[in-house]
Amino acid sequence: MTKKSFFITGGFTFIGIGIGFILLKFSALYFIASILIGIGSGLLVGTLTDKNIK
Repeated sequence: MTKKSFFITGGFTFIGIGIGFILLKFSALYFIASILIGIGSGLLVGTLTDKNIK
């Protein structure tokens, strides 16, 4: 993984945290789920962009 994919993963994690704070008033599990979805989608996008560069 390159440095760019780490930034992509971190960015999607912050997006997940932001959405999680909005959903926190409904349930704490939504907060945790949005963080995990943010990390997972960041890893997926980071992997796809690494394959397109090479």
